[in-house]
Amino acid sequence: MHTCSIGLFSVSAVGLGCMNFCHGYGSGATPQQAQAVLHAALEAGVTLFDTAALYGFGASESLVGPILQPHRDRIVLASKGGMAGVRGADGVLRRVIDGSPQALRQNCEDSLRRLGTDVIDLYYLHRWDPRVPIEESVGAMARLVQEGKVRALGLSEVGVDTLRRAHREHPIAALQSEYSLWTRNAELGTLAACRELGIAYVAFSPLGRGFLPGQLQDVTQLLASDMRSSMPRFAPETYARNLQLLAPMQVLAAQAGCSLAELAIAWVLHQGEHVVALPGTTRVDHLLEDVRGGSIQLSPTVLAGLDALFQPQAIAGDRYGLQAQREVDTEKYAFEQTGR
Repeated sequence: MHTCSIGLFSVSAVGLGCMNFCHGYGSGATPQQAQAVLHAALEAGVTLFDTAALYGFGASESLVGPILQPHRDRIVLASKGGMAGVRGADGVLRRVIDGSPQALRQNCEDSLRRLGTDVIDLYYLHRWDPRVPIEESVGAMARLVQEGKVRALGLSEVGVDTLRRAHREHPIAALQSEYSLWTRNAELGTLAACRELGIAYVAFSPLGRGFLPGQLQDVTQLLASDMRSSMPRFAPETYARNLQLLAPMQVLAAQAGCSLAELAIAWVLHQGEHVVALPGTTRVDHLLEDVRGGSIQLSPTVLAGLDALFQPQAIAGDRYGLQAQREVDTEKYAFEQTGR
């Protein structure tokens, strides 16, 4: 598996997202399962591990921190602030987006404590808070760098204009956004802007939230706690239309001599030397399959076939519902709002 640059860091082209252990996809993993996946990733050469204050309202950080601590000198540890659990007057934890300097500092201090480390290698603004100028949020994060609490800064799910404004305030090492054959908003501008500015593009959900490997056939069985159950693309009728893409994709996978999951990872990494794939999983066999995808070279014929098959207009349904769309600064949403 080759490596990619994120700021001053050199990381494995395939990293490991640690959300799945306790957030987003239903039942998650037991601590023993998570530990097995983390150890397998280390043995397979994965050097980028990504978590966030939001994931399990801190549970992911508390889980991965002690396991990764003995390996801190050979890995890049990433986390995110600006979107975390806040306990209301009723005692219930709720997700809150808050990009104020005070919140970001508190989020960072909490993450350092849960992770059991003195410094976070790569610290992201999880979501841009439109109530706070991006310069103000990034400026607060830059002070964390100056204080030695954070080594490099990243942003998540922002568009080109926001990215450029942030980068002028302080160098941005990475932009993390969803990118896969199934979700190609990056090609509307952010992928090229990252290349121009020397920013790594960290592609989360490169397997289309479990769609592209072809193993999820019946979405009616998704748990109510699984975030996909509320996503338009995973509505039963819509998902059935999308499943029709997998048979021709399987033909291309056979030509490449790999599985659907390996093909999806390989395609993402073929989109630029500045692109890092960040899949998440609770299973060791799936992790190893993802890692293998990082070493596969695709022919021009296979790449052209995938591009033709997964044109955006061929995908049924939006990736987010309206509320979640309002929380991301993507070019698609900006275009729909402004008509530009």
